[in-house]
Amino acid sequence: MGAEASPAASARPQLVLIAICDLPQAPSSRHLLDDVDEVRFGRGERSVARSQIDGQRVLELRVPDRRMSADHGRLVRGPSGWVLDDPNSKNGAVVDGTVTRRSVLDDGAVVELGHSFFVFREAPVEAHAAADVDDGALTGGATLQTYDGALAEQFATLARIAPTEVSVLLQGETGTGKELVARALHDLSGRRGAFVAVNCGALPPSLIEAELFGHRRGAFTGAVGERLGLVRSADGGTLFLDEVGELPAASQAAFLRVLQEREVVPVGVDHPVKVDVRLCAATLRDLEALVDSGQFRRDLYARLFGLTLVLPPLRERRVDLGLLTRRLLARIPGGTSIRLAPSALRALLRHDWALNIRELEKVLTTAVALATEGAIEATHLPEALRRPPPTTIPPPAAAAPAAVALAVGAPPPPAAPRDRQDELRDQLVGLLTVHEGNVVAVSRALNTRRAQVYRWLRRFGLEVKAFRR
Repeated sequence: MGAEASPAASARPQLVLIAICDLPQAPSSRHLLDDVDEVRFGRGERSVARSQIDGQRVLELRVPDRRMSADHGRLVRGPSGWVLDDPNSKNGAVVDGTVTRRSVLDDGAVVELGHSFFVFREAPVEAHAAADVDDGALTGGATLQTYDGALAEQFATLARIAPTEVSVLLQGETGTGKELVARALHDLSGRRGAFVAVNCGALPPSLIEAELFGHRRGAFTGAVGERLGLVRSADGGTLFLDEVGELPAASQAAFLRVLQEREVVPVGVDHPVKVDVRLCAATLRDLEALVDSGQFRRDLYARLFGLTLVLPPLRERRVDLGLLTRRLLARIPGGTSIRLAPSALRALLRHDWALNIRELEKVLTTAVALATEGAIEATHLPEALRRPPPTTIPPPAAAAPAAVALAVGAPPPPAAPRDRQDELRDQLVGLLTVHEGNVVAVSRALNTRRAQVYRWLRRFGLEVKAFRR
C-alpha cells in the first residue's frame, strides 16, 4: 500500500482574508492567532502589525476597503473561543450570512467586514508556518499554493519526493486538479522527458496495448506505420495514468512488466524495449476495494503507488477560494479588471462545488462574460448559487442589546427551544469575553438583572473568573 503524506500538527486558530470585493486581484493572507489576545480591524493602507497594548497581545489588520470603518470591530480571545465584537462601525458585520454586532465564531465561520471577506479556522498548519503570510510568500508554485495547512503539508511531501523515482497516486473527486498536480510533480522532478497524460478509461479496449506500448508497421490491420506508444513517448519523463482503475486485466499485467523490468514489448515486436518513466496515477475509484474484489492486481497496486496524496474537495478548502479565483480570473479574458459584488462572493463561498475547481472555472468564465459593467453580481451566477442580498444593519450596541442579529435575506424561521438555549449561551460567552467577566456590564447589555445573569451562568456551567484577564 502507498505511504500517506504525513499529517499536519494539531489545530491552531487562524484568520484568512479571502478577498476584497472591490479589489479581487489583491492577495489573500493568513494570520495565525496562537499568540494573539485580540485582532483589530480597520480601513487603511494594507498592513499587518503585532504589538503589546495594555498587556494584551494585539494583531492589527488594515485593509484598503472603502466600505470598512476606520475602527471596524475586533476579535477577542475568550476561554470558550473567539468572539467578533463590532459595536460602533457604520456598516456592521455579517457572520455566516447573518448581520450581527457580536458573535461567537465557529470553525469555518465566514466574516464580512465592509466588502472584505474573512474565514476563521481552527485547523492544522504546515510545519514552520509563518505567523502572517500572503500569496507572494506561499511556496510550491501556482498549482501547489494553498492556505490549507493539511494540504500544504501534503504538497511539501510531494515536493520532497519529486526528484526521486517514487510513484505517486493522486486521489480526489472530479475537478480537484489531479492532472495539474501531476504536471507540477513533473516540473519539480527535473526530468528532461515529456509529461504524457493517459486517460485509461478512454482507451479503445481492442487497441489499448498498441496505444500504450506502441506497435510496428503491419502488426495489425490499420497499423500503417510504426508508433512509439504513450509509454515510450514519456521516456525520460512522467507518465500520468488518469483513472488507472479502469485498466483492463490484460493491460494491468503488461504494466507490471513496465514497473518490474523498466521495459515494454510493442505489438508485433518480439523483443523488449527499455524505458525510463516516472509513474503518477489518479483515480476516483477505491483501488483497495478493487484489489479485494480481484478487479485490480494486488502486485501492480503494491508496485505502482509509493506515495498517496488525497486532494480535498473545494468545499473543504474555502480558505483558498480567493487564491483560486484570482488564478482563474487571470486566465479569463477581461478577468483581471473584474470586481465582485458581496452577494456574488458570498454565494461562491457558500456553494458546495460538486465539480470542484473545474466548476468554479466554468462559473467564473460565464460570469465575466455577463458582467458588462465590470462587476460580477449574484444574478450573473447559476441559479443554484443565488441567494437574496443582505438587508438592514443592527444599530450600534449603545442603542440596542448586543444580541441583535438579523438574517441575510428572509427572516430566519422560529428557533426551537434548544436552539434558543444555544443562542443564549453564545450571547453570554460573547458578552463575558468582550466585558472580561464583568457581570454588571453583561446584565446591562442584556437589559436584565445581575441575579438572572448568574442563574444563566450556573445553568450553562460558565465560570466568570475564566473570562477575567
